[in-house]
Amino acid sequence: MPFDVVDLIMQDHREAERLFNELETRPDKRLNLTPVLTTLLIAHSRAEEAEVYPVAREEADEADEIAHSQEEHAQVDELLKRLAGVDPESPKFGQVLTELAEAVNRHVQEEEAIVLPALAERLSDARRAELGEAFAASRKLHLGEQPGELTKEELRAQARNLGLAGASGMSKEQLKRKTMGS
Repeated sequence: MPFDVVDLIMQDHREAERLFNELETRPDKRLNLTPVLTTLLIAHSRAEEAEVYPVAREEADEADEIAHSQEEHAQVDELLKRLAGVDPESPKFGQVLTELAEAVNRHVQEEEAIVLPALAERLSDARRAELGEAFAASRKLHLGEQPGELTKEELRAQARNLGLAGASGMSKEQLKRKTMGS
């Protein structure tokens, strides 16, 4: 039976919440669970950017919210890079982890309040199943990628999700500056 993209996204959200809870309450597991959280968040966000956000922009009429969500993904990516550079046993790790958890939770709440209901309401069951299949395949493709490791095509997709004009003619560095705010 095919999976609805809304259900798949929400499953990932619940898993991220579980991992954050485990990382916060069990510091002894940080060394092993941090890469799991990073893998989940990166694969999830890349799959949303590639498959879900373009459909939400065009077919569910959520262009403004998608641009905002894309900005939140860039923020999470930067926080994941910071977290990777901190010793899991240091107090700084807990601070960055808290900042990351707050950013992800805010994104999840907004997405579950606005984007996912729009997809559920405006797309047919068959379209959501088709999108679920594409999301799952894309997520699998992005497993193992690290924060900041974006191809030029992925940066172009982010630029489209942000509604930036002229992205097709930009260099990879120009796209990075425009989409990541650096």
